[in-house]
Amino acid sequence: MKKLALLLLCITTLGLASCKKDTYITKELRAKTYNRYIEPNQWVRNSNGTYSFTWNRAEFDQITLEDEGVLVYFTHPVSDNSDVQLPYTFNYTVYSYELFNGGITFDVQDSRNLSNSVPPDYRILVKVVVIPSDYVD
Repeated sequence: MKKLALLLLCITTLGLASCKKDTYITKELRAKTYNRYIEPNQWVRNSNGTYSFTWNRAEFDQITLEDEGVLVYFTHPVSDNSDVQLPYTFNYTVYSYELFNGGITFDVQDSRNLSNSVPPDYRILVKVVVIPSDYVD
């Protein structure tokens, strides 16, 4: 009986010793959303006839430019209950953006004739979604 107990103990010890427990620590990458309203009177006319609005924000930095993904949405021109992703065109008006270190500039222009550009006459909710990413060379 002692031999059987000793044999079972050895088998159990070998079984437990051969189990490998791996511990993984992962860094969860989470997207961040930044919201801001653009009022109709905040659009600035450019020398070429287009309109722009610049949103300076320190979070839009060099890492954002080099490594992260960015999605931009505006309130739909006809419905406050929906958004559209930039760039887009609606009734010959083109909405686009330029991301730079320290901010983002939104542009509005007439697709047929720049000098006919008209700024939006409604309040726009801007959503900028920054999606972090692990850079791989």
